[in-house]
Amino acid sequence: MKKILAILLAGMMTATALAGCGDGQTSGDSSNPDSSGTGDAPGLAELDAEGFVDAAELGDETGATIKVWAPDAAVNLTQKMCDAFAEHYADKNISISVVAQGEKDAATQAQSDVDAAADVFGFASDQLDNLINSGVIAECAYTDNVIAMNTEESVKAGTVNDKLYYYPETTNGYFLVYDKSVVSDEKAQKFEDVLAACKDAGKRFIMDAGDGYYSCIFTFTGGVTIDGYADEEQTVQNFVDYDEDTAVATLQAFAQLIKDYKGTFTSLSVDKIASGFADGSCGAGIDGIWDIESDSEKLGENFGATKLPTINVNGEDKAMISMYGYKALGVKSTTKYPLTSAALALYLTGENCQRQRAEQIQWGPTNKTVTEEDVVKNSAALSASVEQSKNSVAQVHITSTFWDPMANLGNQIIADEWDPSNADKTKELLTATIKNIKDE
Repeated sequence: MKKILAILLAGMMTATALAGCGDGQTSGDSSNPDSSGTGDAPGLAELDAEGFVDAAELGDETGATIKVWAPDAAVNLTQKMCDAFAEHYADKNISISVVAQGEKDAATQAQSDVDAAADVFGFASDQLDNLINSGVIAECAYTDNVIAMNTEESVKAGTVNDKLYYYPETTNGYFLVYDKSVVSDEKAQKFEDVLAACKDAGKRFIMDAGDGYYSCIFTFTGGVTIDGYADEEQTVQNFVDYDEDTAVATLQAFAQLIKDYKGTFTSLSVDKIASGFADGSCGAGIDGIWDIESDSEKLGENFGATKLPTINVNGEDKAMISMYGYKALGVKSTTKYPLTSAALALYLTGENCQRQRAEQIQWGPTNKTVTEEDVVKNSAALSASVEQSKNSVAQVHITSTFWDPMANLGNQIIADEWDPSNADKTKELLTATIKNIKDE
């Protein structure tokens, strides 16, 4: 790490100034940060072997009382990490409390009562725009450290108008999970084979096709993907150029396969997958990294996970394209302790902490080093998540109007009365879906 940072530092025009001020946040006076909790310019700080910045970077913030939001599954581990942070800077007399708060609700809670919000909070990447627009989140105070340590995709998802706002913490995607006694590793590579294996065993394949987060697979796989906003107000979703015939044919392929395996393919909430594994009714499903502990516990040695399977469209096996996001930490713009909060956010998302989360709670790392380690390579779930990220669309810069029309599309093509052979009707559905997303 020190070698990497040294190389980056040597190439920076402001290297001398940064070394002189010693705060890693600005080439100016570190005791006078701006209102966002960053300095005049985000910068690079040297970290020790455990991922801590120099104590001088915390300025004169002695006696800081910091609140951190983390999801239930990570509260205990996060508290241990925070205790280690406080102990490392014992002379600063820092007190840190970790409170349970789900990432999906973090932005809403922070915006509704910013004063009560945590100084450092976890959130999902698709909430970033709301946090920025409401002025709740500060810019990242250690941009170069974050860039040096994390994957390009995770950094890009947290960057808006060339400014980085968050500290990447973990990946947040879904993939195929399966019972190896039902679906072999080989058959798990093709959707047709997965469904056939489940049918032969009298088991269900579970996917929440009525949720736009998952049903977007149907359009994304056909090339109908999103790319940020089409307007400055961030109200109109932008779609990439796509081949309509390919998109329609792909939707038809999904619809036909689902119809062929009626009774096997089942649209249910993802929490039914683990319970299905437990009672023996489920053979495979599409689930996320957040449920892996539960899924693997139910199946034991028969637990399998891999990237989403291919689907055959007009004789071509096409990789399924998914929605793929990230979970990150943000620093509240109005925190009373901006320097301490920023240093804590950097530490909690650093290499050592990401490794601990991967080992103890199966959170996929964004850290480049940890991604290549055995903790990932030896985990079917973490490896599946990494592989699926290569066939995905970033879960960021999405309009609120995206979800319901996409969910409706999913419900339509899996309906008993839907005719997969009707290309004109399928085209109408696709056109209406995109129109509703843009116009609602």
